[in-house]
Amino acid sequence: MSWNRIIQSIVLSVALLAGSAQAKELNFVSDDTLIIQGLLFEEYRAYDLSREVFKTLYDRTGEEEYLFREVASSLMGKIYIDESIKRLKAWDEAHPDTLQVRRLLIPLYLTAKRVQEAKSEAEVLLERSDKPADLDLAANPYLYTGDFKKAVSLLQKVYKETSNENVLLRMSSIMDEYTGERKKAIQLLETHRRMNILTSDAVYFKLLNLYVKENDIDGLIGIYQALYEKDKNEKYLKKIIDAYAYKGDLDGAIAYLEKVQDKEADYILYELYKRKKMFDKAFLLTDKLYKQQKDPRWIAEKGILLFEKSKDKNDKKMIKDVVGYFEKAIGMGVDDSIYLNYYGYTLIDKDVDIKKGIKIIEDALVQQPDNTYYLDSLAWGYYKEHRCIKAFNLMKKVVEMEGLEEPEIAEHWDAIQKCQ
Repeated sequence: MSWNRIIQSIVLSVALLAGSAQAKELNFVSDDTLIIQGLLFEEYRAYDLSREVFKTLYDRTGEEEYLFREVASSLMGKIYIDESIKRLKAWDEAHPDTLQVRRLLIPLYLTAKRVQEAKSEAEVLLERSDKPADLDLAANPYLYTGDFKKAVSLLQKVYKETSNENVLLRMSSIMDEYTGERKKAIQLLETHRRMNILTSDAVYFKLLNLYVKENDIDGLIGIYQALYEKDKNEKYLKKIIDAYAYKGDLDGAIAYLEKVQDKEADYILYELYKRKKMFDKAFLLTDKLYKQQKDPRWIAEKGILLFEKSKDKNDKKMIKDVVGYFEKAIGMGVDDSIYLNYYGYTLIDKDVDIKKGIKIIEDALVQQPDNTYYLDSLAWGYYKEHRCIKAFNLMKKVVEMEGLEEPEIAEHWDAIQKCQ
């Protein structure tokens, strides 16, 4: 076709889209131009216009291809459904037993809510074809009529031949919601994901949905682990740890994180080590975290862990090393009140430098003036300096706020009350 004729077809498109008298215009257009016109309308989803074009072509030529395209446009646009059924049935009477007619009549009848007629056409189609696409199509009327077992059996055949994920997802939804076969659906989905490297996220998310319904925490963990292995998204890692925590299996979470050995996992692993009081492992991990993040707070953390993991809390060399870690961290800019309190209390309690310890605790209290842990540390510093009245008044405030359930508070209160 010449460029001139192509341009003419585009001009006609604009005219039709603008609302010109379509039928009158189409009567003066050649078949070749109409074909391009119809395809163009299809591409831009102007189904009312593409239907009109292909209807004109069919009425002009009687060729089945144009009729089928006309009907397809009706289906896509959900327009002129009843008229399309009549035109297709008329063609079917003259050309009986054409499978393509069955394939079009099924969705036409379903769109028109003539479900039993759609089911009848599906039965005819099933008698004459076992192609996966036909089985898939024929399953729809059975779904509409509530014959879910039949629909599933057809979809199972389709999936067996094609391994199509969309079919699998449809089938698993029906099995979950209508046929009471949720566990079987899970088995099918699990088999699919294990057998197919390129499994889409939709399959994983469907499995998550089913495992939640089954309250299967191990199943959830397995899927989140698979998702994390696929794309290393930190949100999946958090979900894995949440699931382990929900089932009370922190050891399982630690074992998994140790196996993963990813940068994103190291911080969570560190926190779990501390929660489980695995101070030796946490201590070793601080060097790795410092190299990754270049954050001096890990040096302060190392000081805390060195103290916590030591069997002899009065070992002078250990205390000297702890002080060294804190001095280095503070010198590099660490000023978080948590670390200041820990360091200041260590200086006070171990009689390293009580005056300096009190000053550091006072700096921590600037950040959190009502923190009872910090007030307890300061009261203990006053006690060590024999400033008994200040120690008593401050510790009394701590006891009024916290009570005496914590052994360290009770111990300090008992000593301070005896202070002379």
